This record gives sequence, C-alpha cells and structure tokens, in this order.
Amino acid sequence: MENKQKAIGVLTSGGDAPGMNSAIRAVVRAALHKNMRVIGIRRGYSGLLAHDMFEMNLRSVSDTLHRGGTMLYSARCPEFRDDKGVERGKEACLQAGIDGLVVIGGDGSMKAASAIAKEVRQRNIRISIIGIPKTIDND
Repeated sequence: MENKQKAIGVLTSGGDAPGMNSAIRAVVRAALHKNMRVIGIRRGYSGLLAHDMFEMNLRSVSDTLHRGGTMLYSARCPEFRDDKGVERGKEACLQAGIDGLVVIGGDGSMKAASAIAKEVRQRNIRISIIGIPKTIDND
C-alpha cells in the first residue's frame, strides 16, 4: 500500500493584522519539518473557491517576518455565508488533495472554518481544520 505524503493548505482571511506572515511562516516550517506538503491559498476563501493555490517551501517564507500584511493576500468571501459556498470549499480541498486546512483569520473566518469542519464531519471526510485566530476588531 502506497503511503501518500500529507498536504495542508494555509490561507489568511479578513482584514490584515500584525503577525499574519509570522503565522504563515511557522505553519510552513512546521509542516515541512514533519515531511508534509504545504499549499498556499491566495486571497482567503475566495482563492480556495477559485483554486488559486501554489506549493510552498522554505524559500516561499524566507524574508517575510518584517513585512506587513499577508504574503498570501486576503479577501472577504460572501459565498461562504451559505451552504453551497461551504460545499464548494470542501470540494476544492478534496480536489487539491488537502488533508488539513489552516485558517488564519478573525471571527468571520473562524465561522467559515467551523462550517467546513461541520460539512466534512457530516460526510465522514478526513480533513482536519485548524484555526489561528487574529483580530483587528478585538472580537
């Protein structure tokens, strides 16, 4: 039986906040250390739905700590406010071979992450969802 290398996706969502690039860097470095593939998702959940993704490596996150904003960019995604958008997000993860999704975002981002987690749990699909909270609104 073939032992497939695990892949995690990482995205940032909502407004920019300090430390987002540091969090992305930590996720990438930790995953690579564990011999996992890392898929960067540009523009948050909008990028997930549009399959705007790329393979990340140590070079991808070098020289990012001092930069503001998020190297993955961010966008709001109204499609995730309904079940069809969440279903499309789950399908995008499956199509990209993502075994785990790391979401760096605020309140709305965590609600969307929770919706995906509920969707995969109901369908008995093995995609782990991890949230790294950030806020500029103190919520």
